[in-house]
Amino acid sequence: MSGLGNKEIMSKNLKFYMDKYGKDRNDICTDLNFKYSTFTDWVNGNKYPRIDKIEMLANYFGIQKSDLIEERQPNNRLIDGEDSQTINLPIVGRVSCGNGSLAYEDIEGYEPTPKSWLNGGEYFYSRVIGDSMINARIQHGDLALIRRQPEVENGEIAAVTIGDMNDDRVYLKRVYKKNGTIVLQSENPAFPPIIYDPKHGDCRIVGKLKRIVITI
Repeated sequence: MSGLGNKEIMSKNLKFYMDKYGKDRNDICTDLNFKYSTFTDWVNGNKYPRIDKIEMLANYFGIQKSDLIEERQPNNRLIDGEDSQTINLPIVGRVSCGNGSLAYEDIEGYEPTPKSWLNGGEYFYSRVIGDSMINARIQHGDLALIRRQPEVENGEIAAVTIGDMNDDRVYLKRVYKKNGTIVLQSENPAFPPIIYDPKHGDCRIVGKLKRIVITI
């Protein structure tokens, strides 16, 4: 098979899975930290990705590498009925908030997630660290499914980044807005509330907690 053929097949398969899972180029470049122009070359069939990038894409879509690099037959079902009801979402260790935008960092893997759990918007997982939210039945090591959004209602549990921690880690806290300040409330009396003035840009709401996946 010619190199051009490889690139054309890769291009067609990429477009197929992007359409299947509702992902555009910006989504994938943000989630996998790809350079936009490079990924565009792959999608357009101008260049062929390295094997490590193909593996990243396969893991992202929850498929085999061969599903990306081999020609699809029209009567082939590449994903069975059960798998087609799930989508792989990144498990994010850190969220970079530079330049007014968000970028996922330290992705530890991907979690197959029922599409029925999702209702529009962008989602990711963050692994819970510590016991500050145990009274909300959120335990160390659990996976928190987060819907990305910049605001939540008073008392809702949100994923936040805390600027003066200087680590871009995602923290789960109940969020209250009082007298022009943001109060981050834990669900453990051993952890006192944290109060921030949003004018200082110390604290940023990344998204709203939608579901906890218990790990054993």
